[in-house]
Amino acid sequence: MKQITVMTIFGTRPEAIKMCPLVQELDRRPEINSLCCVTAQHREMLDSVLDIFGRKPDYDLNIMQPKQTLSTITSKTLLGMDEVLQQVKPDLILVHGDTSTTFAGALAAFYHQIPVGHVEAGLRTYDKWSPFPEEMNRKMVGCIADLHFCPTVANRDNLARENITNGVFLTGNTVIDALQTTVRKDYTFTTKVLNELDYVNQKVILVTCHRRENYGQPMTNIMTALRRIADAFPQVELVYPVHLSPVVQQAAKQYLGGHERIHLIDPIGVDEMHNLMARCHLVMTDSGGLQEEAPALGKPVLVLRRETERPEAVAAGTVQLAGVEEEDIFSMASTLLSDSDAYNRMAHAVNPYGDGQACRRTVDAILWHFGLRDNAPDPFNP
Repeated sequence: MKQITVMTIFGTRPEAIKMCPLVQELDRRPEINSLCCVTAQHREMLDSVLDIFGRKPDYDLNIMQPKQTLSTITSKTLLGMDEVLQQVKPDLILVHGDTSTTFAGALAAFYHQIPVGHVEAGLRTYDKWSPFPEEMNRKMVGCIADLHFCPTVANRDNLARENITNGVFLTGNTVIDALQTTVRKDYTFTTKVLNELDYVNQKVILVTCHRRENYGQPMTNIMTALRRIADAFPQVELVYPVHLSPVVQQAAKQYLGGHERIHLIDPIGVDEMHNLMARCHLVMTDSGGLQEEAPALGKPVLVLRRETERPEAVAAGTVQLAGVEEEDIFSMASTLLSDSDAYNRMAHAVNPYGDGQACRRTVDAILWHFGLRDNAPDPFNP
């Protein structure tokens, strides 16, 4: 049997959450020699995801360093990938999304004339500064990639506007596949406070806020609005796993510390996050991944950003763009906390991001591309 070597490259926790189910699917296929390379752009948070999915990387660049910059991440990934690709010479490199690891991994493959597959392709805001640096990372990877695995029709249409029409596949999002592994009704949290919360009688709001674009006044506005929400609604408990960024840590403690119903906790693993999401009432976030994951669990999402590269979620009604102004955030959260009809419309909207088959479609597309399968996979139909 002819076998191809496919190497996945990722380095952050969000990437690992979405790539580990794909690595598992690649590992299952006898036609594929599946190799996994991590840059460890995020070390501890990445390792926790790898542990949950039970996959040890075949190559670990271990690039993380104190006070790392976008330039050091990119340059160290490029240099590290040079050695790996000279040694392995895979038939295909798979990168995910829009991180600095993604861009540098794709660029390294290009320099070695190795084809690139882009998982979660076609997301756009058309503002190169927002999100920064993600918008330009994914656009540049789109120029390099040979295969483009789009979660949604809107993502595919974005690529078509850029005259990228060859090697494009509509797959759904692999994060929906991941939830099938991580969410369990009998799950016990390792973070003590999460086991003690009353998810039935209280309205638990899961909060994340960490994007660079929100540093400064936007983050101050967001934090002030969150505290107002906790003050105004006695039945609300806010749970905020605070990102390790010193900027985020300082803001969270300054504006949200000392409130008996605001729980500032350490970052949590993907299994903890998914199970907390499954039990909470509402999600307020500036994260991209949570906009896809929460609707699959029937949870409304308020996006704490000025724009989102996931407009299909807004169109489907699973997500609302709350922005970064205090009054807007407070008003929109208040509506969902006090108007059951408004809440149910969002909670029961159809998730446009996937049906749990994205990894199968992606691998089937790879096999078809390399002539190891007769038919292209049927596209995801939301």
